[in-house]
Amino acid sequence: MQSLEISAKTVEEAIQQALEQLNVTRDEVEVTVLSEGKSGILGLGSEEARIRVTPLAPVTADAEDIAGTARGILEEMLAALGVRANIVRQRWPFADQDEAAKPPVVFNIRGDDLGILIGRRGQTLTSLQYILRLILAHRTKSWEPIIIDVEGYRQRRIRSLRSLARRMAAQVADSGMPFTLEPMSAYERRVIHMTLADHPEVTTQSTGVGESRKVIILMREQ
Repeated sequence: MQSLEISAKTVEEAIQQALEQLNVTRDEVEVTVLSEGKSGILGLGSEEARIRVTPLAPVTADAEDIAGTARGILEEMLAALGVRANIVRQRWPFADQDEAAKPPVVFNIRGDDLGILIGRRGQTLTSLQYILRLILAHRTKSWEPIIIDVEGYRQRRIRSLRSLARRMAAQVADSGMPFTLEPMSAYERRVIHMTLADHPEVTTQSTGVGESRKVIILMREQ
């Protein structure tokens, strides 16, 4: 997959557009800011931000070595946070619609009082996973699909999002009126998009910027 150059009002907006065009997450790419853009005065002299997004190469090293490195990084992170817990490797029960996609390495963190690792709406857990992937990518110079869960929270959240997507899709199909979901992380928006990707009557699109970005479910054009 080749590099992609994107222009938008802000760097963050350009990154979001690139990720959706490539159908990847932020930690699967390297982002180079070519220009941060300028707001100008009264709209005069403004320039759009420009970025180059390059997908990281698939891992070529032994999968077990990569998993071992990832586990070691995660153990270091938990120790730095002062969290005592067990890290259990397990199978991910959700299949990716891309048949060529590599199955992820999944670590489920188990222990007592681990809510601090999850955070509000799973934001802390998402950040931990992002940092782990970044460190691993830096050490291996490639990308490996790594998922961190805490006491099965992420699996429960995905099932809940899938159920929500199907319910709202049925509502939109019946009424013909679009429905806008609450703001979600990039990963959660992707769950919604993939759940309804093959729906015969509705489609999805993202709107908004940054933490306010959300998914709209609407009727397919006939």
